[in-house]
Parts: sequence; structure tokens; C-alpha cells
Amino acid sequence: MTLFNELKSSLEEAVEIHQGRKAASRITCFEIADVKSIRDSLQVSQAEFVKALGTSVDTIKSWESRRRNPTGLAAKVLATIQDNPRFYKELSVH
Repeated sequence: MTLFNELKSSLEEAVEIHQGRKAASRITCFEIADVKSIRDSLQVSQAEFVKALGTSVDTIKSWESRRRNPTGLAAKVLATIQDNPRFYKELSVH
């Protein structure tokens, strides 16, 4: 199957799911991290958190104020830190 045909098929399937004619084969949901709570529990500043996560202070501030939510890899990393705070220490060392 060509890339075009794969994309076309995928989009057609998405439309069917959106219109309720087909059920999604899987649904992935992440709990939205309470970034301020995670950072406070680690007893680190925003600047320290930024260095460990490789992001900006503005991003951390927007997550903490809930203007934006962490997505993708950031959401997974935050969930891992929340479940295992020692993981943060590993990130902050490097």
C-alpha cells in the first residue's frame, strides 16, 4: 500500500469514528499532571525544574497556571516523576 493510500484510509477511518459509525480501536488518555504539586513535592524551584526537563520557565509557568497542559513526552515524564520521584533526581544530574 502506498503512503497516500495509507493516509487516505486512515483519514476515512477517522471520519467514521468521528461520525459514530465505527468505534476507535484504542483510546489513550493521560491524567493531566498537577505540575506545581509535583514540583513542590520535589522541593525544587522552577529554574531547577526547567533544567531537568529541558524546557522554558514560561512553559513551566503556563503548566502550573493550567493555561496549557503538558502533552506527549512531557506528560509521560511528569507522570513518571510523580510515580517515582527518584526519576527526577536522575534527570537533574545530567
